[in-house]
Amino acid sequence: MEYQSKRLDILRASLEKKQKEFSDRLSIHMDDVRGAQGEPMAGHRGGEKVLRRWDKQNSALKTLDESIKKTQNAIEREEYKIANVEGAKDIVPPLFLELADKGVLNQWRKHPTIFFVSGVDKARIGWDAKKKTAYHRYYRAIECAEQKATFKDVWSMIYQEFNEGKTP
Repeated sequence: MEYQSKRLDILRASLEKKQKEFSDRLSIHMDDVRGAQGEPMAGHRGGEKVLRRWDKQNSALKTLDESIKKTQNAIEREEYKIANVEGAKDIVPPLFLELADKGVLNQWRKHPTIFFVSGVDKARIGWDAKKKTAYHRYYRAIECAEQKATFKDVWSMIYQEFNEGKTP
């Protein structure tokens, strides 16, 4: 299973849209410059007005180019996060990945060995690759009894699979 990112799809569509707009604006600007044939530079034919228009077009192109670069950087960061999640599949046990596929757990892209239980605030379950054990954090921060019960059910299933019989 390859990890898919809606954010990456949105960023790519945005980049494509911005590049098309840049190309359109650039061709409009170049047509405008070609059409002048040097005549607007004469002071008596409104040359200042034309130069201001060209400056405005250049400024718009520069702003759009900066926006394209930001989007390209965001795409690179997103691809890095996806690669990070994909790389964690070798470290994280299959049970965690199965539960993530079912929607019981959500994998944290920033730290791919940490998972959140769906519908539960704050608390998380993690995998310690060095010790080969599962752990949980912030259980006491859960305020809702229903969320605590949900978290407890998922945690007990994972705990039985990996930690039962091991001494700390």
